[in-house]
Amino acid sequence: MKTYRVAVIPGDGTGPEVIREGRKVLDAVSSRCGLKLDFHEYDFGGSRYLRTGETLPDGAIDELRGYDAIYLGAIGHPDVKPGILEKGILLRLRFELDQYINLRPVKLYPGVDCPLKNKKPEDIDFVVVRENTEGLYAGAGGVLRKGTPDEVAIQESINTRKGVERCIRFAFEYCRKRNKARKLTLCGKTNVLTYAFDLWERVFYDVAKEYPDVAVDYAHVDAMTMWFVKNPEWFDVIVTDNMFGDIITDLGAMIQGGMGIAAGGNINPDGVSMFEPIGGSAPKYTGKNVVNPLAAICAGGMMLEYLGEQKAAELVESAVIEVTGKHLKSLAAGKMGYGTSEVGDLVARYATELPVD
Repeated sequence: MKTYRVAVIPGDGTGPEVIREGRKVLDAVSSRCGLKLDFHEYDFGGSRYLRTGETLPDGAIDELRGYDAIYLGAIGHPDVKPGILEKGILLRLRFELDQYINLRPVKLYPGVDCPLKNKKPEDIDFVVVRENTEGLYAGAGGVLRKGTPDEVAIQESINTRKGVERCIRFAFEYCRKRNKARKLTLCGKTNVLTYAFDLWERVFYDVAKEYPDVAVDYAHVDAMTMWFVKNPEWFDVIVTDNMFGDIITDLGAMIQGGMGIAAGGNINPDGVSMFEPIGGSAPKYTGKNVVNPLAAICAGGMMLEYLGEQKAAELVESAVIEVTGKHLKSLAAGKMGYGTSEVGDLVARYATELPVD
C-alpha cells in the first residue's frame, strides 16, 4: 500500500466543513484503490492570525515542503483586513513553494444547470493554465504622495523569459497528456500590452515548434470572455498570465455551474502542490451545513491525479457525476436539497459502490 503525506489547511469560514467532506471521500476512495493518505492538519488562517498576530509561523514553509501535497479549504476572515491573509498565506505559499502553475478545469457535469442557453456537458470541457507566481501579483511597484491630490500608484507586471516559458511548456505537455482536441490557445492582449505579451507570444510559438501534434491559436482576453459565453466548445487548453487567468477562470466557474463545483490546483511539477476549492471562505454560511462541498471534493480528486493515482482520481469524478446527475436540485448553498455532510455522504457512497477498472 502506497502512503502519501498530505498537509491539510482547513482555513476559515466554511473551509473546515468542505474539507471534512473532501477527506471523507478521499478516505473512501483510498480504501478502494489500495493507497493511504496520511493527513496532518494545520490551523493557518484568520482565527490563528487574530489570536497570535502571525500568518505563517517560522519554519512553516520548510515543513510543508516535506509533504507530498497540500489540501486547502479556504482563506479569508471577516475580522481581518483584506490582503493580510491572502498575501501572508496564499501568495506566500504559492511563491515560496514555487507553485508556478494554477490549473483550473472548467467542466460542466451532467445534471448541473448551465447559465448558457443550449449548452451541454459535451460543450464545456476545457482547462485554463494560469501562470501563478509572476505578473501583476509579483508585488512590484509603489505609491508616491499617498493621500494627496498628487498621489501616484504604480503596479508593475513582471514577466521573465524563464517564468513564461516554463508555464507555456507545462501547458503544451498538459494538452498532449489530456489528449482531447489537442489544441492550445494563448490568451493575451498583444495589441495593447506590447512588451509583456510580445514576450508571451514569441515564447509560445517558439515552444510550439517542439509540439507538432498540438494545434495552436491566439485570442485577446476581451474576445475570450465573449467566446467563453458564446462558443465554449471551441476551447481545449488555454494558457495565460496571472491576472488574465484570475479573471477568466471565475467566468469559467460560472459557465460550469458556479463556485460550488470549481476546483483548482497550485502546481509545482517538481515540488509540493496545493489543491483547493476556488469559492472562498463564505463566512455567512459557516456552521449552517448548507455550503456545497463538491468543489473541495473535486480538488481532492485533482490531488490524487497529481500524485499519480489516476484510477482513484477517476473514481472521485465518477462519484461526483452520479451525485450531480441523480440527486442535487442546485449547486447553490442552501438549495441543493441536501446538507453539506449529506452531499459528502452521497459522494463517498458512490465512491464505495462504483466499479473500479
